[in-house]
Amino acid sequence: MSVSTSFSSSDELGAQRQSMRPLLDALALSSQLLQIADPVDARFEIAAYLAQCAQGPALRFDSIDGYAIPVVGNLLNSVPRIARGLGVPRAALQQRIVDAIDRGIAPVRVESGPCQDVVVEAPDLRAALPAPWFFPNETGAYITAGLIFARDRVTGRGNVSFARIKLLDGRFGMVGIAPNHHLAVMARAAKARGEKLEIAVTVGNHPALLIAGALYLRLGDDELEAAGALLGEPVQTVACRTVDLDVPAQCELVLEGTLDIDEQHEEVRVSEYHGMYEAYGSGPIAEFHCLTRRRDALFQVIQPGYYPEHTLIGGVAIAAGLARALRDAALPVHEVAVGHGGCGRLSAVVSLRAPRPGDARKAMFVVWGSVNLIKHVTVVDDDIDPWNDAQVEWARSTRMSAHRDVVIVPGARTDRSEPVKQDGLACKMGIDATRKRGDREDWERAVPPPEAMERVRARLAAAGYGNDE
Repeated sequence: MSVSTSFSSSDELGAQRQSMRPLLDALALSSQLLQIADPVDARFEIAAYLAQCAQGPALRFDSIDGYAIPVVGNLLNSVPRIARGLGVPRAALQQRIVDAIDRGIAPVRVESGPCQDVVVEAPDLRAALPAPWFFPNETGAYITAGLIFARDRVTGRGNVSFARIKLLDGRFGMVGIAPNHHLAVMARAAKARGEKLEIAVTVGNHPALLIAGALYLRLGDDELEAAGALLGEPVQTVACRTVDLDVPAQCELVLEGTLDIDEQHEEVRVSEYHGMYEAYGSGPIAEFHCLTRRRDALFQVIQPGYYPEHTLIGGVAIAAGLARALRDAALPVHEVAVGHGGCGRLSAVVSLRAPRPGDARKAMFVVWGSVNLIKHVTVVDDDIDPWNDAQVEWARSTRMSAHRDVVIVPGARTDRSEPVKQDGLACKMGIDATRKRGDREDWERAVPPPEAMERVRARLAAAGYGNDE
């Protein structure tokens, strides 16, 4: 292993906004970043901190036993926090993501970036990276906040996606991808040409990149362009040193290597978004030839399993894609939620504006046809915040009659991570919790008048009791 250093020639002040660091600074200023100075063990203790603070402050660990690189986590563990990371009001978040899918901004390559200030050739991953061992029934430490960049050499189409990476011996890691994952499709195509697929893994990314990487796009659609639209400017990228790929210049660190779909590692058991373990069998092995990083790099982690940062990064991205699909189906969609309670994958709530008879059922089938994993769909009116579990439950309790408004679809297709699948199938359920003519003549809610609510809200905020997210 050899190490060299260089200095970045990029416009650091101008490009710094494309890193995750402004969000960390903002969270610190608003007392939403807890800095832990005491030594912490990467085996289970980082995970224990993240679990205890799952819905609380972001965490920075300054002293990890055996490592010089600090760790940060819990950055995006709520919908308001995600909106803050993207620099948009909470109410505008979903439309901003939908617009980014439709009107991407192509990246631009710059000469150099801070992610390449330090270069480590033939890295020993376990020795170099403070990746946590999260849970006792897993069999190793994982990179969980890594975005994987790849490109098909023949078509030129790129892909940016999430996948967990289990650290193996030396410079090797297992990449946890399902057979239908776009990365697996590209790796099989490379193998058919007698090649290994070149990949780059970036850790410590701006929230726009994390949300873009979680989008359900078609193979060949460019997540990096969606990230640029979320940023409001082109993503600045740098050319990798050992593979023919570009990566965000302002990320914290980069692993460059190749993925061989035929070389496999038996994972045994791994935590999943629903909070239990799965035994997926084996996954392909990547060999990383080079590690580059900032001189003062931070190692970002996302707590896997049933924890809100893991579920919501995926859920917010999936919800935006569903809102787009519902709009394209000519439905009067207001907003879609795929929240933490439904594991960010399994349940959706669709809010419609003045739905006509039949719109609720149409919306259910659009959702099921768009995302295999979603099995429960609740449709509500637009006076209900679909992200607010209490409001959704109220709508179910007051506007739904089970004999009329529940739709059961047995034997529907699902994915391998569904916790109660049988032969790749699951039963799906839809609930129409919208107002219907004939149920009541008076649907008016009993609440104080808006002007009084606003006056009191302002007074509470001035007294320090407002919601600062």
